[in-house]
Amino acid sequence: MPAAFSLAWRQLRRDLRAGEVRILIAAIVLAVLAVTAVGFVTDRAERALTIEANRLMGGDAVVRGDGPPSARQIEAARAPGLRFTETRELTTMASIGEGDAQRLKLADLRALGDGFPLRGSFRLVDANGVESTAQRIPARGTAWITRAGAQALDARIGDVVTLGESRFRIDAIVAQEPDASIDMFNIAPRVIIALADLPATGLVQEGSRIGYRLIVAGDSGAVERFTATAKASLQRGQRFEAVGYARPEVNSALDRAGRFLGLAAMVSVMLAAVAVAMAARRHSERHRAGAAVMRCLGASQRRIVAIHVGELMLLGLFASLAGVALAFLLQWGVGLWLAQKLALSIPPASALPALQGLMLGLVVLLAFGAPPVLALRRVPALRVLRRDLDPVEPSAWAVGALGLAALGALLWWKAGSATLGLSMLVGVVATLAALALLAGLLILAVRALRTRLRGPLRYGLANVSRRAGASVAQVCALGLGLMALLLLTFVRTDLLDRWQRSLSTDVPNRFIINVQDDQVGDVRAFIRDEGIAAPELVPMIRARLVSRNGRATGGAEYSEEQARRFAEREFNLSVAAKPGVGNEITAGKWWTGKPRTPELSVEQRFAERLGWKVGDRIGFDIAGQPFEARVTSLREVDWESFTPNFFVVASPGALDGYAASWITAVRVPPSQPRFTARLVDRFPNLTVVDIDAVLEQVRATGDQVSTVVQVVFWFSLAAGVLVLMAAVTASQDERLLEGGVMRVLGAKRGQLRLAQASEFLAIGLLSGLVAAVAASVLSGVVATRVFDLPWSFDWKPALAGAAIGMLAALVAGLWATRRVLDAPPSTTLRELQD
Repeated sequence: MPAAFSLAWRQLRRDLRAGEVRILIAAIVLAVLAVTAVGFVTDRAERALTIEANRLMGGDAVVRGDGPPSARQIEAARAPGLRFTETRELTTMASIGEGDAQRLKLADLRALGDGFPLRGSFRLVDANGVESTAQRIPARGTAWITRAGAQALDARIGDVVTLGESRFRIDAIVAQEPDASIDMFNIAPRVIIALADLPATGLVQEGSRIGYRLIVAGDSGAVERFTATAKASLQRGQRFEAVGYARPEVNSALDRAGRFLGLAAMVSVMLAAVAVAMAARRHSERHRAGAAVMRCLGASQRRIVAIHVGELMLLGLFASLAGVALAFLLQWGVGLWLAQKLALSIPPASALPALQGLMLGLVVLLAFGAPPVLALRRVPALRVLRRDLDPVEPSAWAVGALGLAALGALLWWKAGSATLGLSMLVGVVATLAALALLAGLLILAVRALRTRLRGPLRYGLANVSRRAGASVAQVCALGLGLMALLLLTFVRTDLLDRWQRSLSTDVPNRFIINVQDDQVGDVRAFIRDEGIAAPELVPMIRARLVSRNGRATGGAEYSEEQARRFAEREFNLSVAAKPGVGNEITAGKWWTGKPRTPELSVEQRFAERLGWKVGDRIGFDIAGQPFEARVTSLREVDWESFTPNFFVVASPGALDGYAASWITAVRVPPSQPRFTARLVDRFPNLTVVDIDAVLEQVRATGDQVSTVVQVVFWFSLAAGVLVLMAAVTASQDERLLEGGVMRVLGAKRGQLRLAQASEFLAIGLLSGLVAAVAASVLSGVVATRVFDLPWSFDWKPALAGAAIGMLAALVAGLWATRRVLDAPPSTTLRELQD
């Protein structure tokens, strides 16, 4: 082994001096560069987006409960690397003015500790109407009030608000606050004071209903340790919250972004495999003559394999290290730009992408470079005299199969989703099969047609059939690489289009609740008279879960925290004659008309958490009255619509006789700032929830996610094009040799260019067409099954993809063979024959 290693090192140095391994090194460097750089960027972007999304909670993790946090939780929050603060929340009466002018409202009082918010900031409006950003709490003796609260109390900056036994001067109007999106249905005016002012109000007494929050932020490792401690020490009435508990719109955006970034990494893996396989094939072909000479000199098969595999290992290690180093420098520059573009702090890169890149480079090289190198052990000594004798190595096929299995494992690993990984594996296998079959048919067609052609066109197309094996390999390589790039393009387009629609300015920004049965028509008419589209009002009945299939049930029987919360809290039931907009039946059947017995339709993920299935009978308690109905369907709900949606919907007539209120959502334009005041004046019992602040936060997060997806997409595309160029360049030796011979025989530059162009056009057209169709179909599977996006097949992108593929193959091929025209024929022939 030491002797073989020494010979491998000497051969690598010789190949480096002679330029024999430049293409293979370039392919590995580019492959590792693409995968590692995408890994660096996605890792940093995902962590940055998570930190930014945490501003919707005011921190990285929260322990919320109806009692103070435990000593163990406080001790965990004091750990190195963490900052923490506490808040209190309670409901009380707020009054402004005196005597007949006194205005009273039930208010939500928030008392904030020093340091709040740990993430994010307030947007405050001063007496002059100017908005500013603040990362602080109200000063002692002052209060802030939300914009909706100011409208409800008719309060202005400078007014004095009385809370319990204390009086506070209103110092600012809150336009946006951290964690506003968590309590979307907070219906009372919100008043904010400093936690140090709370005892003086006299509102904290024995029996007072107070909500306690312990909020922490800090290094990811410290937050993870706090999370483990907090979850293990949760008491009755407490729950743990992290970014996954934010609004569904934010969760959906972050989740889809993470899946897209995983898809981008998978595309980089595929392109790396294509480039290395093609480059290794060229490398082994150039060493066949040398292997034959070694066989003549008595070298054993084991010695030949050890030397060439050792050279591959050394080459792969050096090239992978170079790729990781270049990726680190590249992502550093991208990180600086991304931080400026998103206006947020981008965490430093972790070591994991670098380790993944190193492992990927070596695995891909061995999986796709070893099979042609193993074939060198079978090179016959007679090949010194006869170049047409190619080795046949059965073990190379086995290693090739292992290589495909390794590619599958890499794709599955980088996917982060079983559905995404399986879809990509099936897509890759199906595309390769289709490409190989159609390439064979192309070769047969060209053989039949070439006798009818003349000149350079005949020569160029004849090359396709003359090198059948090389043509099939190149069609497969080009097609697979183009399919990966087109898939990334199609999915990115669908994703951004969906975000633009879901975050448009037309979504509702006011929720109107507590509409009574006899007010439904009048409220609808009032809204219509205000010039706003007449809304759909839906009933809402408060209920509590009591049984399933006749057996008493509750939160105690669920081990999963969120399922326990669902089972313990009050439900909002509603009634609908047909599925709402954005609701799709996934199991069972929706009712028709008015069923004779009550039926329920349940949101699919909600049902999965609680273990409900179609056919189950679910019992509720509604204000002391029992209600039971059978689950007849499950629904997938588009929570991004900002319209009233419910986990549980009953059939028409099922809830007749139960006390209900009605709810609706409308879009109020900025030109009607007095709409809420006029509506409440007309219907004093109504509560209007202004969610403009929520929408601004969700849109901000969505815009940042979109920017990250755009950056990663273009970065992956650029890296993929470079890897694709390496794959094309790696198979050009035979064309260079034939071009040199043609130059010696007097062929003109134009004739050679036309011959080359015809060959690359034929290969590119076939590769591009198959790749475009495969990418379109696979993007549909990924869009519907992985990203939950609507999709329909469109021929225009497929045709555009085919044209792009043909153009890419033509440009890459002509660029790779430019030496035929630029270098003297004697130089080209001597280099390739040596």
